[in-house]
Amino acid sequence: MKPPMLSCLLLVLASLVFGETKLAISGSIEWERMEINAVITIDLASAGIRLPTGRIQAEGILQGEYPYLVRPYLLSIPVNSADTLGDLLNRGAFSLRDTDSISSTAQKIPSVFTFNLAFMSAQYTLSLHKLSGELIQHRQAVESMRLLIPVPTIPYTGILIIADEELPVHGRHVTALTRPCLFPKVWDTDMNLIYEQSMVDPQQVQTIVRYVSPDQIFRPTPSGLEDELIRLVGSNPLRIIAQGVFGIHFTDPIIDRQDALQIISLEENRRLLREGRVAIVLNQQVLSIPFSAP
Repeated sequence: MKPPMLSCLLLVLASLVFGETKLAISGSIEWERMEINAVITIDLASAGIRLPTGRIQAEGILQGEYPYLVRPYLLSIPVNSADTLGDLLNRGAFSLRDTDSISSTAQKIPSVFTFNLAFMSAQYTLSLHKLSGELIQHRQAVESMRLLIPVPTIPYTGILIIADEELPVHGRHVTALTRPCLFPKVWDTDMNLIYEQSMVDPQQVQTIVRYVSPDQIFRPTPSGLEDELIRLVGSNPLRIIAQGVFGIHFTDPIIDRQDALQIISLEENRRLLREGRVAIVLNQQVLSIPFSAP
């Protein structure tokens, strides 16, 4: 993942504040858990810190630098099929103050020293649910598509879209793995929009989809689903195999028109969209995105 140019500049400026102080960050973006995990490390000698009296000083540097160090990776988060959070920042639709406010909600594990006492590290976990909730700005759910002549179907308990294999990219002669973003859209094979952010009830939903790995749909349970997934999509979801993928960032699954008709033909199934009872199965390699910087 390439962080936005503005974010890189901010990271460089942050490093200049502490002169020769050596700081490093490593971690990953975990889409199944919807969180960013980051470990910030300081080289104590480079900061002129001596133990034991310098522990508080070191912790203060780690705490103060965390928002700047994690910012490029937060801004690299794909919001939808075309934009990252950094793109929204550059257009003025999101601010650095908003970014730092979200960063401040991270949970911190107490700092630890390396065995030789040369480095101190602090671990942070930042929930992406908070970010997606901040970006949902509509007040009322938009009605999903309806049919003049509905097709026969049954009520389902949720919608499960299986997109863990490489799929044809709409409009291009290539295939690609479907990738996660905060607000994917779901299209049918006629390129009708079936599901998007504005269709969820903002009073009930912060995250419009849940991303899961293939092993969560092959469990030794009556439904075959992992228990936590059942709490979202129920024990009898409509299982759909994606037919393609769309978008600049390859984030939007395309489903067969006949599967789409089963969703929009019945009010009980359209309600699943308003309640965000949608899960997308993705390949494990796109669900965990590592990052690091010295």
